[in-house]
Amino acid sequence: MSTITSTTLRNNLSDALDEVSNKDYLLIARGKKIAHALVNIDFLEDLLALKNKKYLASIKKARKEHQSKNTLTHDQIFGDL
Repeated sequence: MSTITSTTLRNNLSDALDEVSNKDYLLIARGKKIAHALVNIDFLEDLLALKNKKYLASIKKARKEHQSKNTLTHDQIFGDL
């Protein structure tokens, strides 16, 4: 877990952005308290997807279909593309 102070972030924003591009997030402390996070866009998209009830329901449905072998092959779906 990487933490940076808000002052260090302000003074080294470019470096902080480079660091978060290689990680999911960077925690930002104000004083001694972690107050914010700088988040990689891919990680943010994953978090937003996990809050989407339709998306979660589709994952649950897909898992049930997979367990019951109720799936189609690539060829059955796409044929001879």
